[in-house]
Amino acid sequence: QLQASGGGVVQSGGSLRLSCAASGSFGSINVMAWYRQTPGKEREFVALVNSGGETYYKDSVRGRFAISRDSAKTTVYLQMNNLRPDDTAVYFCYVGADTAYWGQGTLVTVSS
Repeated sequence: QLQASGGGVVQSGGSLRLSCAASGSFGSINVMAWYRQTPGKEREFVALVNSGGETYYKDSVRGRFAISRDSAKTTVYLQMNNLRPDDTAVYFCYVGADTAYWGQGTLVTVSS
């Protein structure tokens, strides 16, 4: 089970930190990631951290967002700084292990 939290309403230029805690048996986790989705659009990749600790970002968030995980590798975070209105979306956490797991989504709203 993946439990995401940390969404909310913030003004443009503000910051939020999302968290996603993985509980239960996932087997060997290869990837922990964040995706986002706005109404009428496909879910899009935002950031990931792999088992080796390497991180990858969507071009538009690189330098503003930072993905990290705890030492137990069961919680993934997304620190979002300098937020913009086009970052408004429902954010989903993802775990790639023996299969794909998705969290329930947390809404981030950035007002101009």
